Amino acid sequence: MAEFITPQELRDLMAGDRKPCLLDVRRKADYESSPAKIREAGWNDPEKVDQWIDEIPKDKPVVLYCVKGGSVSQSISDRLEKTHPDVRFLEGGIKAWIALGEEVAE
Repeated sequence: MAEFITPQELRDLMAGDRKPCLLDVRRKADYESSPAKIREAGWNDPEKVDQWIDEIPKDKPVVLYCVKGGSVSQSISDRLEKTHPDVRFLEGGIKAWIALGEEVAE
């Protein structure tokens, strides 16, 4: 099972030299109803993971998030973990990121 990263740890990782690949994997309806996302994150439809999984870089940390850090980001993290050396999901999802007072972009 993939490990989690806390919002504070993600903030520190993003401030470092080795920037992570950030993936917003909220369900399409959740994303469309609230399109604010962590800056530098790209949205990827979790229902179409087979279409984009091979495009994820393997030479940098990968951090995925969904709304609350639940089953969506965890299941995709577990899947990516088989082919990517450093995959984590954001504990608490984008809600925890926003609650920490961190920046989001539309």
